[in-house]
Amino acid sequence: MFNDIGPLELVTIVVLAVLVFGPDKLPKVIQDMMRTVRKIREFSESAKADIRSELGPEFKDFEFEDLNPKTFIRKQLDNDELGLKEIRNGFDLKKEMAEVTDAVHSRDTDAAASGSSASTASSGDGRIDMTKKPEEPGKDDRPPYDADAT
Repeated sequence: MFNDIGPLELVTIVVLAVLVFGPDKLPKVIQDMMRTVRKIREFSESAKADIRSELGPEFKDFEFEDLNPKTFIRKQLDNDELGLKEIRNGFDLKKEMAEVTDAVHSRDTDAAASGSSASTASSGDGRIDMTKKPEEPGKDDRPPYDADAT
């Protein structure tokens, strides 16, 4: 319940409670708060039991936590019937990225080697060298103006 309250925050709450209620009334206030929390929990549990009894026997396994979309989706994805665990465990993102990186780097080195050999070879073999850059771009090389795009 209080997982996100640190020790400093807890000490601050205790000091404020002592200052606000005083050391004489503080035990009574704590008892009243605990009694109220118990009543709220009992009311909540009785309401859940009433809802389950009204829904009927086909909803006896119904959990109210499933109404939270995150919990519902997590429960459905962890279901073994779909076989998603095998798919999720079989997919290693780091391995896939390493393979893609290796493929790209080897392709770049192959292209650079073939590009240097292609530049020395004659251009009459029908291939287009995609690795060559234009020698000198013209000063008036502007993209065409498209009146419909503006």
